Amino acid sequence: VQLQASGGGLVQAGGSLRLSCVASRRTQFMGWFRRAPGKAREFVGTDKWNDGRTNYKESVKGRFTASRDDVKNTLYLQMNSLKPEDTAVYYCAAGNSPVRCYWGQGTQVTVSS
Repeated sequence: VQLQASGGGLVQAGGSLRLSCVASRRTQFMGWFRRAPGKAREFVGTDKWNDGRTNYKESVKGRFTASRDDVKNTLYLQMNSLKPEDTAVYYCAAGNSPVRCYWGQGTQVTVSS
């Protein structure tokens, strides 16, 4: 599976960005992860996985929305009310499950205070 992520950039705190990830084929799982400088990679959000609903890292609930378009094999991440601590490289992953997946190249999100 090939993944192409886009939509990152520099934004001021309180601003918004929308990430997109296009997969070369449909997979059971698609999700967003991120890695901040000096920290381990962490799960951010997913849509239509496991119970078929969205799931999010606790700190982004209410601010981020993941949505999946299975016709376009695309996963989106709408990020609102961004905070400096959201600064990270955001990665899209897709595959049979969160632990057996392919990874995209990542897109940088920088939130200035």
